[in-house]
Amino acid sequence: MEEDILIQISNRIKERRREKNITVQELAVRANVSKGLISQIENSRTIPSLIVLIDIIKALEIDLNEFFKDMRSKSNHPPVLVKRKHEYDHFEKEHADGFHYQRIFTQSISQSTVDIVILELEPDASRPLVETEAFEYKYILSGQIAYQFNDDTITLNQGDSMLFDGRIPHTPKNMGDTTASMLVIYFFEEKK
Repeated sequence: MEEDILIQISNRIKERRREKNITVQELAVRANVSKGLISQIENSRTIPSLIVLIDIIKALEIDLNEFFKDMRSKSNHPPVLVKRKHEYDHFEKEHADGFHYQRIFTQSISQSTVDIVILELEPDASRPLVETEAFEYKYILSGQIAYQFNDDTITLNQGDSMLFDGRIPHTPKNMGDTTASMLVIYFFEEKK
């Protein structure tokens, strides 16, 4: 993500928190993070992980679509959050041998619908750019997939993931010569 998008995210968190008359401490408690982390994020001194960013937005009781609405970089590219396989958080859930957990994404869901699908792309699969009325989370199960967003392309490999506003025109393309597959989760938020 470009630096100006990070500054916009930081500023928007600070603005929304102040609009709602919430202290830094209150927001930290609601988002289950430290007060220092909120302060660092608001002052653009640290980049929040995808999980922390979503938790903060939810703690501010802001619709995800509304939070990212009109957010653009100087080059006018849309905000797309990419998380590479090596960036996932490893953790242990219980005492067990051979169980390897990786937290790739956490989402609290209230007043929303979640649609979870597996998408397989043949090597020659194609479609025009499309839009959906949901946030879309993609996790690449196999292969290499290039996602086209208007004039921007993001290439994802097995184990990489991405979250974006589906209202941004987009389409995937299989970059390999065998079938590629991905886990797709659509988050449809009900309008208030």
